[in-house]
Amino acid sequence: MDHIHPGADTLALPPILNLTAAAALLENLLTLRGRPLSLNAGDVQRLGAQCLQVLLAARAAWAADEQELSLADCSEDFLTTLNLFGVAPKSLTYCKELP
Repeated sequence: MDHIHPGADTLALPPILNLTAAAALLENLLTLRGRPLSLNAGDVQRLGAQCLQVLLAARAAWAADEQELSLADCSEDFLTTLNLFGVAPKSLTYCKELP
């Protein structure tokens, strides 16, 4: 979807991103904060509002840190659910502007 920074870490999102997955998702993201990250959404079958909020907060955190955040291999289920929430995939990414 977006270009992936060559030195970026990758976090494979679990198939079910519901309320019970939100705390673990947040914990995983916090351990990766401060460096470029690619979120692999290829296995996502369900995306709930709580995990979407965590992903949107991650985007804000990566932007504040001026670190790249990208999406890769988004499943159709992931993209369809984002669309139902009215969220563009680009809203979950951050790419530092070049001077």
